[in-house]
This record gives sequence, C-alpha cells and structure tokens, in this order.
Amino acid sequence: MYQRIRDLREDHDMKQIEVASYLNCSQQVYSNYELGQRDIPTDILIKLSRLYSVSTDYILGLTPNPKQNT
Repeated sequence: MYQRIRDLREDHDMKQIEVASYLNCSQQVYSNYELGQRDIPTDILIKLSRLYSVSTDYILGLTPNPKQNT
C-alpha cells in the first residue's frame, strides 16, 4: 500500500508537499505514510482515492484494477 501511494503520486507528477497540502497535513506526516512508518487513517485513504480517481481497494492492494466502482 505504501509503495502504491508513492507510485500514484509520482505518476501524477506531484511532490509530497503538494499531496500533503491537499490532505491538510505536513509533508513529514505524508512522508511517513509513504514510508510505512505511520498508518494511513481512513479519511486520508478516502482523500487519496479521490485525488487519484482510484478505488480504496486499489490503494490497499486488494485489487490490481485502479478503476473506481460506479
């Protein structure tokens, strides 16, 4: 999951500080999410899902399909 959120960020040409700003957290907190040093709260998981237009299941590694169910 942690590598997946980093890959998504890089695929969208975003910097950690940009994602952190969107999530209303510090760059250090967001960095800890990517490094797996801090658990990702549900509300942050949902925001990341919306930011990248992927399902939460994709971020969690439960499906290889990034598409959100409609």
